[in-house]
Amino acid sequence: MKTEDRLPQSAAHAVTAAYLGWTLDAFDFFIVVFMVDVLAQNFGVHKSAIIWSITATLAMRPFGAFLFGMLADRYGRRKPLIANIIFFSLMELLCGFAPNYTAFLIFRILFGIGMGGEWGLGASLAMESSPQKKRGLISGILQSGYSAGYLVAAIAARTILPHYGWRAMFWAGGLPALLAFYINVRVKETDAWKKNKAPGLVAILKAAASSWKLFLYLAVLMTLMHGLSHGTQDLYPDFLKSVHGFTTSQVSYIAMFYNVGAIIGGIFFGYLSEHWGRRRSMTAALVVSLCILPLWAFGNSALVLAAGAFVMQVGVQGAWGVVPAHLNEMAPDNLRGLIPGFAYQIGILLAAPTNTIEYALRDRFGYSWALASFEIAVIVVLAAALILGYEKKGKSFTEEPIADSR
Repeated sequence: MKTEDRLPQSAAHAVTAAYLGWTLDAFDFFIVVFMVDVLAQNFGVHKSAIIWSITATLAMRPFGAFLFGMLADRYGRRKPLIANIIFFSLMELLCGFAPNYTAFLIFRILFGIGMGGEWGLGASLAMESSPQKKRGLISGILQSGYSAGYLVAAIAARTILPHYGWRAMFWAGGLPALLAFYINVRVKETDAWKKNKAPGLVAILKAAASSWKLFLYLAVLMTLMHGLSHGTQDLYPDFLKSVHGFTTSQVSYIAMFYNVGAIIGGIFFGYLSEHWGRRRSMTAALVVSLCILPLWAFGNSALVLAAGAFVMQVGVQGAWGVVPAHLNEMAPDNLRGLIPGFAYQIGILLAAPTNTIEYALRDRFGYSWALASFEIAVIVVLAAALILGYEKKGKSFTEEPIADSR
C-alpha cells in the first residue's frame, strides 16, 4: 500500500467520530420504534400518539440539517459536531425524565433537530479527512452506522428494556455526549474547510441560492433513495407478521439478520465505487435488489424470506453506502457542510408518504404486490436519475475542481 493511500491517524479519529456519531444518533432514534406499546401505556395515550412523535422527529430533521450545515460551513466541522452531539444526547436523556406525553413530544421534536444535523456534519468531516482513494470505502463504513444503530437499539430492547424499564433506554441514549470529549481531544479541523470557509452566513445563503439546480437534483435523488430504504424496511416486519404469521421474536431476529446484510452491502459497494465509479456502483446495487425482489416479496418460508431480506438490504444499503462520498464530491467546496446534509434530510421529508402509499396499495393488490410494485417503480426511476446524472469521483477538496464525469 502506498504511503499516501494509508489512513493517517488524524483521519482515523475523524472517521471514528463521524461513524460513532451517526451510529449513536440512529440508536437514539430507533429505541422509540421498539417501545411504541410501552410508551403509549406509560403516558396513557394511544399508540398513534407515539407514532406521531416519530413523525415529528423526522419532520424536524431538515431544520437541523439547515441550521448545523450553515454553522459547519461558517465555523468548521469539528465545533458544530461537538455541539450537535451534546444537544441530541441531552434531548434523548431528557426523554427519560419526561413526566407526561406533552413533555416527551417536545423533547422528541428537539431531538429531531439534532438528528437532522449530525449526518451532514459527520459526512463532511469524514470525507474531507479521508484520502481521495479511500473515500468510497470510508463512505460505506460511515453510512453503515445507521444499520449498526438499528442493531444496537434492537439489542437494547432485548436487554435494557425488560430489566430496567423504558426510562433507562433513553438514559442510555444520553451516553453519546461522551463522544464530544473524544472529538474535542482527538479530532482536528479539516484543511478543506480552512481553505474554503465562508466569510459569513449571508455569503453561505447567496452561494446556496446560486446552486439551486444542484440542490434540486440531489433532493430528488435522496427522495428516491429514502423511498428505496424505507419502502423495503419500515413495513416489512408488519408484512412478515400479517402475511406469514411470524411472531415478534421471529421478526426481530430476521430484522437483525438483514441489518447485517445492510452493513455488508454498504461497505462492499462503497469500496467498489472507487473502482467502478459512484453512479455505476449504486446502479449495480439496485440491480441486486431488483433481482432478489421475488424472494423478498413472494417467498413462502422463513428461510427464503430471511435470505431475500438479507440480500435485498445488501443491495439497498449498498447503494446508500456510496451516498456520503457522492454527495460530498458533488457539493461546492464552500457548501459541503450544508448541501449534502440538507438534501439528505429534505429527501426523507419528501419520502414520508412511502409507508402510506404502500399500505394503500396493499388494500388493492395485496401486501406482496404492494411492496414489490412500489419498489420496482422506485428502483427504475432511481436508476434513470443516476444514469442521467453526473459525478465527481476523486474530486480534490483542497485543489482546483475537476471536470464532471458523465
